[in-house]
Amino acid sequence: MDLDADLAMIAQQEATLQFDSFTEDDAFALGTIIRDEAMQRGFAMAIDIRLVNRPLFFFTMPGTAPDNVEWIRRKTNTCLRYLKSSYAVGRNWTKRGSGATPERGIDPMTYTGAGGAFPLRVRGAGVVGAITVSGVPERDDHMLVVRSIARFLGIGLTGLELPPEG
Repeated sequence: MDLDADLAMIAQQEATLQFDSFTEDDAFALGTIIRDEAMQRGFAMAIDIRLVNRPLFFFTMPGTAPDNVEWIRRKTNTCLRYLKSSYAVGRNWTKRGSGATPERGIDPMTYTGAGGAFPLRVRGAGVVGAITVSGVPERDDHMLVVRSIARFLGIGLTGLELPPEG
């Protein structure tokens, strides 16, 4: 995997996948799209969509575990602290040879660079929340959210997909 190519693609995803507005009904519709996409792929997922100040949608599928909820909490914290996807943060940490460490003021029990949280960015307002999933390897978590947001927004994925890991 090419870290620089991944980081450039994730930046493109974040620049493209923005909302004009975002309501409670939008959260429900997007959460349902994520659930349907996960079911179609045979994934057992925990799904969380939230504004900075309150949850809007939460769902766990059969086959998830309490740990998935903890991963969502940590991924969401990372996304909201750095205002970018948790996968971008993690790929940046990998590139720099660093990570979530107390020495850097980053508690690894509070933050993680694992993929799966994507900024809920509203044009003209900035990052107002996060869309987070947990259940499969981090690159797949990240791309599930990207695919689902693109579908919700009616945007094609051409030029927005990360290549498969490996």
